[in-house]
Amino acid sequence: MSKTFPLNEEQLRKIIKKFPTPFHIYDAGKIKNNLRRLRNAFSWSPAYIEHFAVKATPNPHIVKILAQEGAGTDCSSLAELLISQRAGVTGEKIMLTSNDTPADEFQKAIELGAIINLDDITHIDFLETNAGLPKVLSFRYNPADIMNSGNDIIGKPAEAKFGLTREQIFDAYKISLDKGVKRFGLHTMIASNERETETFLYTAKIMFELATEIKNRLGINLEFVNLGGGFGIPYKPEDKPVDYKAIGEGIRELYNKILIPAGLEKISIKTESGRAITGDAGWLVSTVIHEKHTYKNYLGLDSCMANLMRPALYGAYHHITILGKETLPATKIYDVTGSLCENNDKFAIDRNLPEAQVGDILIIHDTGAHGHAMGFNYNGKLRSAELLLEEGGEVKLIRRAETLDDYFATLV
Repeated sequence: MSKTFPLNEEQLRKIIKKFPTPFHIYDAGKIKNNLRRLRNAFSWSPAYIEHFAVKATPNPHIVKILAQEGAGTDCSSLAELLISQRAGVTGEKIMLTSNDTPADEFQKAIELGAIINLDDITHIDFLETNAGLPKVLSFRYNPADIMNSGNDIIGKPAEAKFGLTREQIFDAYKISLDKGVKRFGLHTMIASNERETETFLYTAKIMFELATEIKNRLGINLEFVNLGGGFGIPYKPEDKPVDYKAIGEGIRELYNKILIPAGLEKISIKTESGRAITGDAGWLVSTVIHEKHTYKNYLGLDSCMANLMRPALYGAYHHITILGKETLPATKIYDVTGSLCENNDKFAIDRNLPEAQVGDILIIHDTGAHGHAMGFNYNGKLRSAELLLEEGGEVKLIRRAETLDDYFATLV
């Protein structure tokens, strides 16, 4: 089994002549289709909206594509708020989820009319003092008291820095009510890169039951429940994709069973996906510049973990194909590396690939989320360009590659 790339060899080599490797390239059509598939799963929900997690692919060109399809944004920094604004997303289509948040981020969110989602009960006073209270306030729930399993990316809820405890949730809504806030939502995010339906149904059950209890104890009719993101993608060719239809129908059944009898039939569902929208719609294209044969066989690329750090950070698998050799047998075992002075600067370890040589073009798949976005400048490495394959077949530059002038620009 293998994975596909939206351009043939001739097309890609033509692009490389204009935009040298390494670069990330995104497929606009696939991004739109991914959003539509998710939206269709929740088409039954009143006023459903996907708030795209800008952190996954923080480029206003990408955010604008999604905004034109009706998506909002999920932001966690001032830069992400500005990207949203630049892409034409404002008002309650923006959610700012706080996380040790400085005052200027709250101030910008208030200016834009965003929904503010607080991560801690102490943030209520901080927000009021430094920016004022918003029209809509949400709180992030950490369900560690009833859900203590986790995964490699987010970790166990009880050990995560995010969210309020169950009792803090009720106190936070009461404090906000007393301060005059009238509109509320509820949020959680307890999974990342998850592909099993049951996880999302369990999350929905927890949240719907909590929404019901908030109404019963405080008289608050929540406007929305944000179930977070966490929808995974099949990084390996043999992985099973997420069954959005089963998730959507399962959550609908829970909605009808729990919320409607409680008189909460107007609650809307929100999600905040990143990986599910852009993850499999992006690729890192790189060139082999060295071969090394010592105790192992190495392919050295013109990119490094500064261009894609997920394999080094999480031990994540990203499929790799060699341009023009996609159908050849994988007869050789390589470590695929970059040039950083770190031994974990590897895109793959002991990976079976067709025999490669200097000058070969490697395509690293599924880098459209948390790929370029997690880049850095260790060893003075420069971040790569980002390209967009438009639906008409044109490829345009949406972020130029960094230069040495960029790197040295902040020195005094």
